[in-house]
Amino acid sequence: MNKITTNNTPFKKKFAAWFWSIIGAGIVAIILIFWMITKGWLGYLPPLDELQNPKNKFATEVISADMQLLGRYYRNENRVSVEYTDISPHMINALIATEDVRYYDHTGVDIKSLMRAVIMLGKAGGGSTITQQLAKQLWSPRANNIFERALQKPIEWVIATKLERLYSKEEILTMYLNQFDFLYNAVGIKSAAQVYFSTTPAELKIEEAAMLVGMCKNPALYNPRRRPENALNRRNTVLNQMQKYDYITEHVCDSLKALPIDIKYQSVDHKQGLAPYFREYLRQVLTAKEPKKSNYSEWNQLQYEIDKRQWEENPLYGFCNKNHKPDGTPYDLYNDGLRIYTTIDSRMQQYAEEAVSEHMQELQKGFFREKRKKSYAPFSKDLTPEDIDGIMNRSMRQTDRYRALKKQGMNETDIKKVFNTPVAMRVFSYDGLIDTTMTPMDSIRWNKHFLRCGFMSMDTHSGAVKAYVGGPNFTHFQYDMVTTGRRQVGSTIKPYLFTLAMDEGMWPCDSTVNDSVTLIDGNGVAWTPRDDHHANQGEMVTLNWGLEKSSNWITAYLMSLFTPEQLVRIMRSFGIEGQLDPVVSLCLGPCEVSVKEMVDAYTTFPNKGIRVEPLYVTRIEDNNGNVLATFMPKTYEIISETTSYKMVYMLQNVMDHGTGVRARFRYGLKAPMGGKTGTSQNHSDGWFVGFTPSLVSGVWVGGEDRSIHFDNMSAGQGANMALPIWAIYMQKVYADEQLGYSVEEQFDIPDWFDAEAGCK
Repeated sequence: MNKITTNNTPFKKKFAAWFWSIIGAGIVAIILIFWMITKGWLGYLPPLDELQNPKNKFATEVISADMQLLGRYYRNENRVSVEYTDISPHMINALIATEDVRYYDHTGVDIKSLMRAVIMLGKAGGGSTITQQLAKQLWSPRANNIFERALQKPIEWVIATKLERLYSKEEILTMYLNQFDFLYNAVGIKSAAQVYFSTTPAELKIEEAAMLVGMCKNPALYNPRRRPENALNRRNTVLNQMQKYDYITEHVCDSLKALPIDIKYQSVDHKQGLAPYFREYLRQVLTAKEPKKSNYSEWNQLQYEIDKRQWEENPLYGFCNKNHKPDGTPYDLYNDGLRIYTTIDSRMQQYAEEAVSEHMQELQKGFFREKRKKSYAPFSKDLTPEDIDGIMNRSMRQTDRYRALKKQGMNETDIKKVFNTPVAMRVFSYDGLIDTTMTPMDSIRWNKHFLRCGFMSMDTHSGAVKAYVGGPNFTHFQYDMVTTGRRQVGSTIKPYLFTLAMDEGMWPCDSTVNDSVTLIDGNGVAWTPRDDHHANQGEMVTLNWGLEKSSNWITAYLMSLFTPEQLVRIMRSFGIEGQLDPVVSLCLGPCEVSVKEMVDAYTTFPNKGIRVEPLYVTRIEDNNGNVLATFMPKTYEIISETTSYKMVYMLQNVMDHGTGVRARFRYGLKAPMGGKTGTSQNHSDGWFVGFTPSLVSGVWVGGEDRSIHFDNMSAGQGANMALPIWAIYMQKVYADEQLGYSVEEQFDIPDWFDAEAGCK
């Protein structure tokens, strides 16, 4: 029987040829694809210079004089650059153990992990290295179709290999951790450490680092605030990985896994934290544009002149627009990662904010008691219902709600109906937000009940601004009453006139009759100021007594010796920039001045006649630590040293025996100090500006509108409304010995000076 054989050799050869041809073609195609990607002909491959200098966007940091972070400026991402040496080794170890255990052995692509991922269909991990993940974060845009999605991985591989050639392993790890978004505006490891644990990257504990690394897989799924159980399990997985690869021992691993997740979450919001008013003021100054006259209304031309002078003479004003990066573009405050080193002392800022809060809450209670059940509240009893309606309607038109309704085309009648319809809302109180139902109009009126304030403290000699509080609560009352707001200064203006007299050769001991004085103004109209202080009427009193008691009659007497123009000139030299009308009544302070200007001006007295402008920033660095600019205070010689000694002598007497004596007997301040209280017409504004040998600080307190004030003079005067904030602040400053301010410090007045010498 013959065997039947079948010859399959030709078929096998043909199959093998086709098989290897397909494999070869596939390999050639893959090589071609990678070559085309490398050349930039297929998909997007960032150019070499972009790979060498990734365009990361970093938040700008605002840093206090004692090196505390005050806050950040950023537009979308709160990312701050940090160096490898400033990252805890636990963070590095946890990341490598969990995300890329062969990180130090591959050149961007881990072939072993990649093959395992392909064979196991991704069940044993995705196979992406840390370098590939960085490439995806930096340069992998969202895919719009299947073709683009298919190209993403090969492109990431090419970018990863290029990154490995350009950067060290440590640099890649640093970029990855600086880039990752940990949610809640915690972009990058520095922000994440602060937001979740109130610490720095260098101080992260093992379990804290493990939690953050756990978020790298899927931050939403392992969110410790929303999904604490998921976060805990994932953290423990990371700890197991660290033990598996000998970064921690089994004992340590078990001990840490037993711990709960203990986050110290603090939200990132520019309205929160220390010095929010200061940070907002600084932001406006740094980003200011060159003023153009056409952008200012006719009535605001004086402000144009002020801003123009700032642009020309103040290097900080408009810094970002006046200075350019190496590529020729102006600095971007929100993306360029600048470091702004300020003069603010975080401890003194804290004391200032505490002083404002403590006193304003007590003052507010008194204001509520006085206005309780008054139909005109919170306004003055002198206003008519029509006056109040006018104020309320103007306030309504200034709201965002009104502008939005107007934009929708709604007429005034319908808008008023909306504003008088009760709705659920939350309103401010010092005890926390109140959930209530009221009309938007009533909410406007409720907010007007709250008194406002401004406080600034600066170093007498250097001009360094140590504390800056623009209001009682930045979240709800953002109008800055330190630099933006201007209010009538009342009697705090009197030292300028007395300075004029002392500089012209008069002495504190010079005397005159304490009686009513009538002056004739520029229009030939008689002006006779009232004086509520009737002690010693008709008697001879000294100029020192007149300032000590804040006598309007003695002030008017001095005004009779000089022209209003002379008073305006000396006030300009003191740094007062606002509108000053040259009229005889100017001597009693009807002009509107900012807290900043008053504090600036009063530096002249303890500083031997030298006025020093406020200094807010000492230097600005770029993201790499290169110094871009340094700032020095400007000083001006205003009066002679002898005149300054005379003024210090008299202003000390104000505190020891006069209108400022409350600081002594009620607050127990025993240090050498000078100062002046001020109360404007109808006691709408309460002022106090005080100084020690090293610090000058000023306070204003009043209502949002001048028609909002206490009905009685004793409650509304500067000694009651403003002086306590200064006194509480100084108590706290002196109690902190680390600050270096001593109650024993004396004014630098030479032995030869005798305040009575001119009268002998």
